[in-house]
Amino acid sequence: MAATGQGRAHRIAVIGGGPGGLYAAALLKRLDPEREITVWERNAPDDTFGFGVVLSDETLGGIEHADPVVYAALQAEFVRWDDIDIVHRGTRHTSGGHGFAALGRRRLLGILHERCRQLGVDLRFRAEAPPAAELSASYDLVIAADGVHSLTREVQAEAFEPSVQTHRCRYIWLAADFAFDAFRFEIAETEHGVMQLHGYPFSTAGSGESTGESTVIVEMREEVWEAAGFAQLDEQESTERCAKIFADALGGRTLRGNKSAWINFRTVVNKRWSHGNTVLLGDAAHTAHFSIGSGTKLAVEDALALAACLQEQPGIPEALAAYETERRPVVESTQRAARASLEWFERLPDYLDQPPRQFAFNLLTRSRRVTHDNLRLRDARFTESVERDFGCPDGTPPMFTPFRLRDLTLRNRVVVSPMDMYSARNGVPGDFHLVHLGARALGGAGLVMTEMVCVSEHGRITPGCAGLYTDEQADAWRRVTDFAHAQAPGTAIGVQLGHSGRKGSTKLMWEGIDEPLDEGNWPLVAPSPLPYKANSRRPLELDRAGLVEIREQFTDAARRAERSGFDLLELHCAHGYLLSGFLSPLTNHRTDGYGGSLENRLRFPLEVFDAIRALWPAGKPMTVRISATDWADGGTTAEDAVAIARAFAAHGADAIDVSTGQVVSDERPAYGRSYQTPFADRIRNATGVPVLTVGAISSWDDVNSLILAGRTDLCALARPHLYDPHWTLHAAAEQGYAGPGVAWPQQYGAGSRRPQTGRTDAPKPRLTLGS
Repeated sequence: MAATGQGRAHRIAVIGGGPGGLYAAALLKRLDPEREITVWERNAPDDTFGFGVVLSDETLGGIEHADPVVYAALQAEFVRWDDIDIVHRGTRHTSGGHGFAALGRRRLLGILHERCRQLGVDLRFRAEAPPAAELSASYDLVIAADGVHSLTREVQAEAFEPSVQTHRCRYIWLAADFAFDAFRFEIAETEHGVMQLHGYPFSTAGSGESTGESTVIVEMREEVWEAAGFAQLDEQESTERCAKIFADALGGRTLRGNKSAWINFRTVVNKRWSHGNTVLLGDAAHTAHFSIGSGTKLAVEDALALAACLQEQPGIPEALAAYETERRPVVESTQRAARASLEWFERLPDYLDQPPRQFAFNLLTRSRRVTHDNLRLRDARFTESVERDFGCPDGTPPMFTPFRLRDLTLRNRVVVSPMDMYSARNGVPGDFHLVHLGARALGGAGLVMTEMVCVSEHGRITPGCAGLYTDEQADAWRRVTDFAHAQAPGTAIGVQLGHSGRKGSTKLMWEGIDEPLDEGNWPLVAPSPLPYKANSRRPLELDRAGLVEIREQFTDAARRAERSGFDLLELHCAHGYLLSGFLSPLTNHRTDGYGGSLENRLRFPLEVFDAIRALWPAGKPMTVRISATDWADGGTTAEDAVAIARAFAAHGADAIDVSTGQVVSDERPAYGRSYQTPFADRIRNATGVPVLTVGAISSWDDVNSLILAGRTDLCALARPHLYDPHWTLHAAAEQGYAGPGVAWPQQYGAGSRRPQTGRTDAPKPRLTLGS
């Protein structure tokens, strides 16, 4: 009987003989030779799909420490190279210093087969494994490494709760009988649409006339694949067609397949990775797009972690829990990067008109794992050439290049994002606002934005929200702008105007965010009478008279904003507040001319924008903040967001401030580093409209990367400026920059160099004694 939860795993069943399953078996047997380990693989030993696999130095380091025998065998086979070639419209750009290692998948499996046999693992080829539920009754541990189409996962779906998303590109794995001299990306613009080639070597020249081998993956959008007629072609015909399309990259050579088929990539996510004594590993547990070369890498790393946890923990339940705790954050981070890369290639046509070197830089940094600073370390010459093309003066990081909006020139690309402070009295900003915004103006950002400033007393979110609906409020704001202009010359200050809509009359954030007030409530209005949360107050649906009144409140506030001395005005059409409520189909259920189609839902926000633009000085810019997705089914789509941005731009918006969510309370955001940037990127490159991006941008390296790649024009940072009001000044100091893109206040000049830290010159040990 199984010994689950009692001691270490002795009898282990492995379902699937791919690299992850084989390596897990070898490691576990090596750690305890008394273990009985059986691997079931439905295919023959030499059957394999795909051609070459890529492993990182980090993964190889783990293999070296865990099993030097396997590491030595891999070392003898690896092809290594440093360069990436990007060929676009007949021009090749090369970036070096990347460091890849690859070998043939068949050879990798052969090495692992041999190691398993040496250690005494029972390998059963051409054998279907018994069901995991059956194995779990007679084995201590069942490792389901049965791939992306895992039967174990599907049969026990209620336990693992898998989610599988199929993506919009088709791709095919092929091989060429020569070795590329770099990792190669090539773009083909055909009559049917854009196609791309991903190629890399996995074996070098051998004896005789062999010139090595390369993996070649051809990928394109589903509609391009259909239009090109690939759906009607067999494997050989597809292979020959791909060779003709990419004849230049292949030097006129042929391609070959290996039971190759056109498939759509599927992203696999599981809510749980183990059930009882059965655990998922590799593609059965998670997948990440091939464009970041992660599948085999993740499976091997899973095997390393699982073996270590089984060695370290007192029992199998503890080991499986520790394994998932250790691996899940790493896998989720990789999946976020892989998704960014996958979506970049899905949207490849949007980038084709970028300047050639910027296009190459954009491709290299698409996953956000390679950054501007990282690429500079790898290949300074290439990075500097991209900067020159972008217009960076020598020694100037991209973030410190100026940006013009109408008559306003921002000296750098950093924006202090609007942040509600809930600290006004009767809508009047006080000393807190002066110090808060004044400190950030002194901190070096090109543009400092106020919090959402409400256009009426009933348009406030909370009793502590600031307003611009009285002259007293306007005078108080003038105090803030005068300070910024006098004490931080060169820093622009902008005002964000908004109305809370159905999200008003709530407590201060630290007393209960989005919770209705216990007393002192005011009436709420919205496009439709839908409460924000189950316990929220129900708003009244705005009639025509109400719409006119609110439009006038916005224009009155805009006139006061001009009197207050603001340099830029932003209209808040995001986060579920009043104007945002008109845009989203989840919050706008109207049946009149302001509801239904997107054109109708845009009608009132555009009326408000037009009314403000008509009176706002012609030389001063206006921006619009939107929620580019509601993070909820049936809400605003990416295509909607592009249309919304295009509509505001057509009415005179100078830039779109692209945020997401907070429209409905049951949203499910996909949080992660710079997680909102893809929405800004899509809008910018689909429409040509300048954008601000916001959301988990925390480093100056991120800012430089996003701007230089052409994914955004400005970066708005919120929490980093709460942590450090002088974030921009410190970013300049850390990059050794002292040009016109940033200015230290004279009073702070002595602090413009990073303070010395503790002593770091202690003698280093020269000898390490073994135990």
